[in-house]
Amino acid sequence: MTKELFGIIPPLTTPFTEDGAVYEAGLRTLVEFQIEKGSHGLFICGTYGSGPIMTLEDRKQVHEIVVDQVKGRITVVAHVGTASTAQSVALTQHAESVGADYVAAVPPFYHHHDEPTVVEFYRALVRAVNIPVYVYNNPKASGVTITPAFLRHLADVGVQGIKDSGFGYIEFAHFVLAMEDHPDFRFIVGTEGFALPAFMFGAQGCVSGVANVFPELMVKLWDMYKVGDYETASQLQRQVVKARQILHIPSSTNAACYAGLHARGIDVGVPKAPIMPVPADKAQAMLDGFRAMGLL
Repeated sequence: MTKELFGIIPPLTTPFTEDGAVYEAGLRTLVEFQIEKGSHGLFICGTYGSGPIMTLEDRKQVHEIVVDQVKGRITVVAHVGTASTAQSVALTQHAESVGADYVAAVPPFYHHHDEPTVVEFYRALVRAVNIPVYVYNNPKASGVTITPAFLRHLADVGVQGIKDSGFGYIEFAHFVLAMEDHPDFRFIVGTEGFALPAFMFGAQGCVSGVANVFPELMVKLWDMYKVGDYETASQLQRQVVKARQILHIPSSTNAACYAGLHARGIDVGVPKAPIMPVPADKAQAMLDGFRAMGLL
């Protein structure tokens, strides 16, 4: 039976060693940190997880380590998007074989593909496995914009949900409206910037970059939403947006998460080149901002 995907799902940072290898001890520690802080799932090898700049073998290693460390306690979503159908199918099948609960993929990138080509890409992923396949809408990264009509075509070939990182509430709402006659289709919002409004309009969860460093802040927002304390939830949403602004002080939010986690005492190694560590002045400004909020 498929495990439910819901709640706060950090797009897990991948720890690396100085030579660019996956830092297994750091990854296992980070998974435990996320579970202890109440995260409901993990989205691995995505943007924050540096998936597109890892080798296929690195990504498979992350699948194996994370699933082994989680041991079924929370839901694992493996991002399997690449520029190649064959490589994405291989990652999809590996994720299923080691016990991931879901896979998600950005559309194939670099080359510019038309809608029928992208639909065939997702059809291949759906046919390759028995676990649910989600489309990961990230137009800035993939060069492909999923529209509501496009989403319906993907649902027709078996895609079961969307992680929407288009960063527009209206566009997200249009996805929900377009799929009203598909009651089992699932919606995950890919930004904490409007998490609460998205929850109230039909999102079952949020893949939140802020939750990489401060999962408990996002979990508290989710908890207040679930119990119907919308006044507290709205106050928390304001704090989340402020924390998001601070996380964006460095030019790379990916790199920012390494600095933030180290400041919390979590050894996540270093980013993987070409991503560079946050410069000292930007790291200081970011951490000072988090301290002023009482988060550190």
